[in-house]
Amino acid sequence: MLVGGCVRDHLLGVTPKDFDVEVFGLEEEALVRALRTTGRVNLVGRAFGVFKVGRRGTDEVDVSLPRRDSQSGTKHTDIVAVGDPSLSFAEAARRRDLTINAISIDPLTGEQIDPAGGLRDIAARRLHAVDATTFLEDPLRALRVVQFTARLAFRPSDALLDLCRQADLSELPAERVQTEWLKLLLKAQRPSLGLSVARETQQLSRLFPERVDDPDLDASLDTLCAALPSSRLPGRQLSILLSAWLAHTDPAGVTATLDRLGLHSFDGFKVRRVVELATGHLQATPQSDADLRHLSVLTELETTLTAGAAVFGDQGRARALNRAAELGVLHHKPEPLLLGRDLIALGVPAGRRMGEMLQQVYTAQLDGTVASAEQALAEAKRLILS
Repeated sequence: MLVGGCVRDHLLGVTPKDFDVEVFGLEEEALVRALRTTGRVNLVGRAFGVFKVGRRGTDEVDVSLPRRDSQSGTKHTDIVAVGDPSLSFAEAARRRDLTINAISIDPLTGEQIDPAGGLRDIAARRLHAVDATTFLEDPLRALRVVQFTARLAFRPSDALLDLCRQADLSELPAERVQTEWLKLLLKAQRPSLGLSVARETQQLSRLFPERVDDPDLDASLDTLCAALPSSRLPGRQLSILLSAWLAHTDPAGVTATLDRLGLHSFDGFKVRRVVELATGHLQATPQSDADLRHLSVLTELETTLTAGAAVFGDQGRARALNRAAELGVLHHKPEPLLLGRDLIALGVPAGRRMGEMLQQVYTAQLDGTVASAEQALAEAKRLILS
């Protein structure tokens, strides 16, 4: 049976990106033998009865046994998963979080198995727990409700909201929080819907107490998600969204929030450094080329100006973005036209004086009074004689 998110997406008219298959009626060893006739089998998830199957050059498919999850302690990690191929469809679906994720489809016949009422909830655009008695065994499910609300524009039931309020989020590791929060920011057209639920269930105040929560910022995020091109680097897109979301938070709070998310780099992009710099300069409104060059030394301009425009209004930031691209400083500060080796050739020894001269010439370059290597060298000679 096809199960989980791929079924939900298919029913919503969205092309699934990943496929999960649950195989009933075969013991584990027989399942592994059968899978090996189709291609390479990755046994990394074997402890949970999950196998990744795929041919070289194709996406892997997750294939699993139906399983029972039981709580062996008080932490979210204290869950024991036991594969049981004899489970019924209804029993296997019971371990899932939301009814919309508990629908199965037979890929050969198209038959839909819906023991929890997920089809009804899809029609009603509603989120509802499969089993209220087991939902909180993994408190991360409360965050999943937030991101599903934003991505699908579905409304959680009152009973589900109550469960989310009760979720103990204190021991969730940063990497798990990050996974759900990045889905909220990067996969939703309207993050404000999820943030409203996070606020309503006190998840924002519990997870990110240092962040200044301003509901007006939610609309800024919606605007950004609608405007940012999908071709933009995911790391830079995330930096822009996070900078807008943290616009009113002080530097210590920004760092604490990024720590809670466990964010440093994402997709090869230095998100933490860019966001920490950008949030300190979102209100900047550079008016001249010199302003842009000087600001590029302090922060990454695309992130800063794009997030600043969404939060504080355009005020010439769109023009500044275009001009920064023309000047070549949209993503990096200008490369210095004068280097230490140039001064050594002029007889200036390494040391404090050299550093001061390099900074003076670089400042003139940012101001626009020095625009070429020849002019930089001429300015250095003038400083030597002065």
